[in-house]
Amino acid sequence: MALKQYNPTSPARRGLVLVDKSQLWKGKPVKALTEGKNKTGGRNNKGHVTSRGIAGGHKQKYRYIDFKRRNWGVEGTVERLEYDPNRTAFIALVNYGTDAEGKVQQAYILAPQRLGVGDKVIADKRTDVKPGNAMELGQMPVGTIVHNVEMKPMKGGQIARSAGTYVQVVGRDRGMVIVRLNSGEQRYIHGECMATVGAVSNPDNQNQNLGKAGRSRWMGSRPLTRGVAKNPVDHPHGGGEGRTSGGRHPVTPWGKPTKGARTRHNKATDKMIIRSRHARKK
Repeated sequence: MALKQYNPTSPARRGLVLVDKSQLWKGKPVKALTEGKNKTGGRNNKGHVTSRGIAGGHKQKYRYIDFKRRNWGVEGTVERLEYDPNRTAFIALVNYGTDAEGKVQQAYILAPQRLGVGDKVIADKRTDVKPGNAMELGQMPVGTIVHNVEMKPMKGGQIARSAGTYVQVVGRDRGMVIVRLNSGEQRYIHGECMATVGAVSNPDNQNQNLGKAGRSRWMGSRPLTRGVAKNPVDHPHGGGEGRTSGGRHPVTPWGKPTKGARTRHNKATDKMIIRSRHARKK
């Protein structure tokens, strides 16, 4: 979908750029596929702030998304595309017909690019390479663009679920599939893991300009004070005479390095990585 620019009728409208959602469903979501959400404001059960920068925001309902896509061999029809406040991507309502009791079988899936109302989607061990179809990674042709990729069979998709993201199948090796992520990382994934064909919808999400701080507050984000503007008791960058730049490499309020420092320690999955996302690109 295209970007929508606004006339500068007010300071907040000047520079405002949003994604055009005119083609999306304007009604409420399917009640059976939703659940109420309680906001925490970034606080734990004692009322202490454990996640800074979180509070307020518009009331939301959680939409249940079918990340597993294990309804094999049943063809579904895309009824409509919807906005989901819980994620940057759009979602699609798929109708799988009626069951033996006459109940309509519906599910929400992540909407890929080039998927429209009325299109047919299906999930199977092996199927056509069309946007929205899901199959095992081991059955996909090399070079296929996919999203919603499982890391363990039957666990549900975990990789490439955000707006505009995708993963490319680049090879196969002894029951494992080699995929290349957007970060440049190449890794092994088991061939029985499911993935959906196509890139995730709403690639222009990153090109939006919210225009004012209030629109960010509607989305549940609070402002964060810069460390150099604080006192030494509050932040390692704080204090100093006049305006200072911190005097050290960027760190968090608790002294942990930030802006690129590696903090990952996971031996269980590190052995699956062929090429690190930190490797120098030639």
